[in-house]
Amino acid sequence: QVQLVESGGGLVQPGGSLRLSCATSGITFSIVAMGWYRQAPGKQRELVARILSRGSTNYADSIKGRFTISRDNAKNTVYLQMNSLKPEDTAVYYCNTNWFSNDYWGQGTQVTVSS
Repeated sequence: QVQLVESGGGLVQPGGSLRLSCATSGITFSIVAMGWYRQAPGKQRELVARILSRGSTNYADSIKGRFTISRDNAKNTVYLQMNSLKPEDTAVYYCNTNWFSNDYWGQGTQVTVSS
């Protein structure tokens, strides 16, 4: 059974930082691409960052230079380091992967940026 479990969200002030984690099981983690998506109230889910199996990355323009995606194959975990957070970053953040042509999602973790 494929499982993706996000953690690390919370309430932070503008300019603050958070580190999100996504622990996976049921997949061969080292060969899959992983992505972080987010969904704000009333908006569509959007791609934030992706990391391929060999480590190359892609970022949305809105967060470029502020967020960093990384992976630890020994721990089957992908991370999203979020710095210089803005109120516009407030959303539920989801971990995603594709395994045998099926998309899998975690339950999401809430990030709220507010003073």
